[in-house]
Amino acid sequence: MRKNTPLVGIGVILVNENNEILVGKRLGSFVPKYSIPGGALELGETFEEAAIREIKEETNLTIKNPEVIAVTNNLETYKETDIHTISIIVMAKQFTGELTVMEPEKCERWFWCDPKNLPEPHFDASKFAVTCYVEKKFYYEKK
Repeated sequence: MRKNTPLVGIGVILVNENNEILVGKRLGSFVPKYSIPGGALELGETFEEAAIREIKEETNLTIKNPEVIAVTNNLETYKETDIHTISIIVMAKQFTGELTVMEPEKCERWFWCDPKNLPEPHFDASKFAVTCYVEKKFYYEKK
């Protein structure tokens, strides 16, 4: 079903002490793609609040000092599904807790990986977000 306006999503790049990022193997929507954690922005939420909530809901980790680093326009997904999303990308390097798959119906497993060597197939919003992070760009324009 096509929406009249894009949806707003939050993607979170969580970086560990080895400069690896957290990636999950998706279940449910967009199977069998890999993706950074994230989800929909809720009404009245700041981008940072959404990132904190999504990480807690999905991984059981508590992030500190999240920072908006990029925005992506996810047109590959739109072409495939008729769902157009704009993603606000938030990065955090400080976190506590034990990494756990909290939504087993949505994610098979979480793991740390080199952001320059992402597993494939990879969800476009996540791939664009990581490209922005690696290339230190605020916006990724697919050419």
